[in-house]
Amino acid sequence: MSRIHLLAGAAAPCLLLAIPAAAQVRSSDSGQSQRADTADRDATDIVVTASPTVAEATRQIERTPGAVEVVPDTAFKNTPVQTIKDILQYVPGVIVQPRMGDDVRLSIRGSGLSRAYGVRGITLTIDGIPMNTSDGLIDFFEVDPSAYAYVEVFKGANALRYGSNALGGAINLVTPVGRDASPLDARLDVGSFGYVKGQASTGGMSGDLDYFATVSAQSIDGYRDHSNGRQFRGNLNLGYRISPDVETRFYVYATDTKQRIPGEVSKDQALGDPRSANPEWVRQDQQRNVRSIRVANKTTARLGDAIVEAGIFYNNRHVRHPIYQWLDFTVDDYGAFVRAVDDRSLGSVRNRLIFGANLQNGTIDTEQFVNLTGAVKGALAASMVDKSRNLSAYAEDSLFVAPNLALIGGLQYLHARRDRRDRFLSDGDQSGAKSYDRWSPRAGILWDLTTDAQVFGNMSRSAEVPTYDANSFATPASGNLRAQRATTYEIGTRGKRGGVGWDVSLYHSEIRDELQCLTTGSFSACSVINVDRTVHQGVEAGLNADLPLSALANGDSLAVTAAYTYSDFFFDDDRRYGDNELPGIPKHYLRAEALYRHPSGIYAGPNVEWAPGHYFADNANSLSVDPYALLGLKLGYDRGGRWSAYVEGRNLTDKHYISTVAIAGVASATSEIFNPGIGRAVFGGLRYRW
Repeated sequence: MSRIHLLAGAAAPCLLLAIPAAAQVRSSDSGQSQRADTADRDATDIVVTASPTVAEATRQIERTPGAVEVVPDTAFKNTPVQTIKDILQYVPGVIVQPRMGDDVRLSIRGSGLSRAYGVRGITLTIDGIPMNTSDGLIDFFEVDPSAYAYVEVFKGANALRYGSNALGGAINLVTPVGRDASPLDARLDVGSFGYVKGQASTGGMSGDLDYFATVSAQSIDGYRDHSNGRQFRGNLNLGYRISPDVETRFYVYATDTKQRIPGEVSKDQALGDPRSANPEWVRQDQQRNVRSIRVANKTTARLGDAIVEAGIFYNNRHVRHPIYQWLDFTVDDYGAFVRAVDDRSLGSVRNRLIFGANLQNGTIDTEQFVNLTGAVKGALAASMVDKSRNLSAYAEDSLFVAPNLALIGGLQYLHARRDRRDRFLSDGDQSGAKSYDRWSPRAGILWDLTTDAQVFGNMSRSAEVPTYDANSFATPASGNLRAQRATTYEIGTRGKRGGVGWDVSLYHSEIRDELQCLTTGSFSACSVINVDRTVHQGVEAGLNADLPLSALANGDSLAVTAAYTYSDFFFDDDRRYGDNELPGIPKHYLRAEALYRHPSGIYAGPNVEWAPGHYFADNANSLSVDPYALLGLKLGYDRGGRWSAYVEGRNLTDKHYISTVAIAGVASATSEIFNPGIGRAVFGGLRYRW
């Protein structure tokens, strides 16, 4: 562990920046802590609902002995909400790097660092229902960032409840319900590079029935050439309270997106001519077009001292994806889940037991053609059916050895199977199958110092099974990839004092067989390998403060929000790369904002995104990415009434910078692995609620 001392070294500037820091404070509109006194709370305090409110979700998530967060819609509604970055940009430990349109690369604690497409290493759910394909990949084109009431973030093994088997953890998108929704909520957003988005929703109640529905349509020309796209999305949420102790809820989600892809370019082109596209990608008219529909049911019931949640789901996606070849595939996923929380007293001691299971199976039916000029299908080049089976079971017990001190132990079992049947045999039979069985234990401590401050720590293991683009069975190596395993140690604290809150975590992950997706050429899929030993360690610190400025005028305030992430990722005595740094993201990353708020509802202030220092684009550490700082400015009006409006400027200095890197083993100055960041942009929006 040649560089473990760097973790302590990084903590000093981090704590100076953000020791009063808590993203959790943002999860309450009132600004007051939602944490319940553990000595007074029992199972009857838990609301029996399939869709908790922001306050209820915050109270529940803060029983986790690790880094978690709830982000309410008040933190992102008055933004262009084009990508999931608009939601997660102030969550420490989460790095979101835009690529084009709605697509981003998202990494938590270094998960999926090497991915040039899709996202791996994170479980994404909507209302607790899986959005990943059954083999593990995520497609952010299906995410509508403006449609959610709040978003939950579980980092690392803290995502036990969702059966997450990956280093990054889980993100749960939660749609509104009719009990809390406005009869009409409509908005229109416009901005640079042809961005136009309209959205409307409605919701209400009739006796024990409630409903919520939203639709949105979006169009964008794109900052870069050949990056135009359009999206249409809709969500429907119907709930019925069968009795005071039982609620059932039905969900329907639909998406139709079309997006052109400008492609990675050389570093010189990305910085010197950032609006240009890769000419070969333009010739092939590379695109990603997705139509999907998801349906689900979730029922929640109180059974004695226990709250039980159970559900079923079905997801269908048709993807038309002309890239280096013309991919045409259909995804059919289905599954079920059950979770129980039993919170009771055992004599004089309180005990909270959580246990559950998740089943997700699916089929990917793929045909792959030669991609001729202009996205024209040529001859059939591949055809296969991929089947995935995933079963996870977990249990976690919290024993309160004192009213404010809980000792926590947990265990998760994962069984996963990947089975490919090759139907295109002219180049040989590339069928294959492999099964994975992993046990992941967990132990932690949660200490409520006061009703508004906690200290926590945990030690956990996690496992991540290769996706089908890695387990291709085309070669012996691709059919024998091992599951990625990690042991993580974490300590932290969160809380609030006065108008200032904090959220600080330090973690150290020792990883075996890390899955890397190395770019080997400009016009082919990446090559996935196992890296023997790596270390991911870092500091995550958040700040949220609401400071009165009564000396200036009665009711004025200054709202300060900041998220600092320190990422120290490196090879551990690797045979080829020694102790080199792992490429892909900045070592230091800061997102901060200061907003002056007037009692009239007017607010204004600057924000900054800062990645100081170089980071590398390849394992060999031979090509680096330059540091950058982006300046933004917001101006808006929102008194919580019917009308609100905003204007926001981003990258006002028009800085040329690199947004994402498709990492390589060894890169050169001509390697086409870079995506330029978006230049100066201005957005504006108007919202009406009735």
